[in-house]
Amino acid sequence: MLVAASTFGNGALAAPVHAISMHGEPALPADFKHFPYVNPNVKKGGKISYGVVGTFDSLNPFILKSMRTTARGMWDPAFGNLVYESLMQRSQDEPFTMYGLLAETVEWDDDRTFIQFNLNPKARWADGRPVTAEDVMFTFELMRDKGRAPFSNRLSKVSKMEKVGDRSVRFTFNDDVDREFPMLLALSPVLPKHAINVDTFDRTTLEPPLGSGPYRVAEVRAGERIVYRRNPDYWGKDLPSKIGIDNYDEISVEYFLQENSLFEAFKKGEVDVYPEGSATKWARGYDFPAVRSGDVIKDSFTPRTPSGMLGFVFNTRRPMFDNIKLRQGLALVFDFEWVNKNLFDSAYTRTQSYWQNSSLSFLGAAADDRELGLMGDVRERINPTILDGSYRLPVTDGSGRDRNVLREAVTLLREAGYAIKDGKMVDAKGTPLAFEIMSQNAGQEKIALAYARFLAPLGIVATVRTVDDSQYQQRSQSFDYDVIIKSFPSSLSPGVEQVGRWGSQSRDRQGSENFAGVADKDVDKLISNILQARTTEDFTAAVRSHDRLLVSNAYVVPLYHLDAQWVARWKHIGRPATVPLYGYQLPTWWDERAQ
Repeated sequence: MLVAASTFGNGALAAPVHAISMHGEPALPADFKHFPYVNPNVKKGGKISYGVVGTFDSLNPFILKSMRTTARGMWDPAFGNLVYESLMQRSQDEPFTMYGLLAETVEWDDDRTFIQFNLNPKARWADGRPVTAEDVMFTFELMRDKGRAPFSNRLSKVSKMEKVGDRSVRFTFNDDVDREFPMLLALSPVLPKHAINVDTFDRTTLEPPLGSGPYRVAEVRAGERIVYRRNPDYWGKDLPSKIGIDNYDEISVEYFLQENSLFEAFKKGEVDVYPEGSATKWARGYDFPAVRSGDVIKDSFTPRTPSGMLGFVFNTRRPMFDNIKLRQGLALVFDFEWVNKNLFDSAYTRTQSYWQNSSLSFLGAAADDRELGLMGDVRERINPTILDGSYRLPVTDGSGRDRNVLREAVTLLREAGYAIKDGKMVDAKGTPLAFEIMSQNAGQEKIALAYARFLAPLGIVATVRTVDDSQYQQRSQSFDYDVIIKSFPSSLSPGVEQVGRWGSQSRDRQGSENFAGVADKDVDKLISNILQARTTEDFTAAVRSHDRLLVSNAYVVPLYHLDAQWVARWKHIGRPATVPLYGYQLPTWWDERAQ
């Protein structure tokens, strides 16, 4: 009825499929019953209370004004997309594969010159009206005109968007498209045309919206609490991609001003789960009655994903940091061994690569002919030890003042044009090397103060300023800082988010994640190689070369990572036994009291 029998320009026959994958074929067949990491027999019911630090002033997650202050749960990678839904659902047990949700089936060609989403005829908004092709087209146009990135950019690579048949939308792409782009369209939200005021869409609002998701907003206390209740008429509850997911009748998200307050609330049972990121607290901070009695359970999960990168980020928009030798020298001064031993009970592993612990990392892998061919002349800019995979950050003696490492750092700083005079590190004009590190909380402040102490013997003045959440978000979005601590999570299917973090086009876009201010044609080239890769081999080579250049350019002082995920939960919260590729998934957990 749609276009299953249509032939396109490349001669390929487009037929509806139940799932699409970035590379290779989907792991689950068309008749799959549920994802392998859920409990398909769980009884829905009960409730859960999540806790977060911060505040919120909007229920619209798709506009710039409330980009970082939207109530959690509306469109949420951790708690789930409770109100809004995407065209397709991502499997957390495959690198990048999408299965049917609002779109029942998909059609595309081998060259990915177009994609067509065929909507599920059962898909309904919470008011009972059907989700239509007009809703899909309206949403993409609305996001283009009023939304924030990345949603606002989704039509930039589309030459034509058209309704096909009764309930299908086809996107035909222009020459700027990459192979990941159709996957991103599948991840895009859909909003109801009949319930949106276009004129006011770009303003913050606390009015509960209409969505197609499993929950409705039931209660809002601005900045303090939001409560979601299950929609008993949710249209998608029997979809294979939704079985065993969204298991509570009620979900609340409680907001706290400080992490300590949130943890105390968890200890009292006011919050049901507590993801833990502090090795010291995990080892020493859980000796309270509920743990000793078994009412609180400590779980450790081992995902099979890359480490990502946490580190001090140099803002290269500041002239001093637009100097690679300076960045490389400053990076050497951080004494990981001292920090790990004295602050974290030696629990952490030093991060050396953005994709450490995976086949996408350059560590231990020399650039082969395939990778060298993709890099071209860019290889001349990469440290030879990074190019051959033998590079490692220096291991200090743990004193905080390892003379051998500091001597190497001073050599690099001298090459950058700096020297120590009268106990101060100064440039050729005699201007002291001084900068501010902006931190967000006590944990970050502790690391920043240690770094400042390591820098002081070289005559470098690093001041540490911890700001409140609203100021931190405002300054982060406008790039108003010298150095900031940021995390760059990595997946097994990196793609267009790399443009947002490192691409020239995102450097001056407020609200982007290009915290380092990178605008480098060679970085752009290597990101493009990732986006255009057609085979797994080309993709791996492209990511490795990108990893090599990022590390060689020293935009970030690498810190550390854990090889495990830690979560404490009250025992009435149950979870599946199977842990997927990407680690634990909160939307698959349930209330044991309802079983």
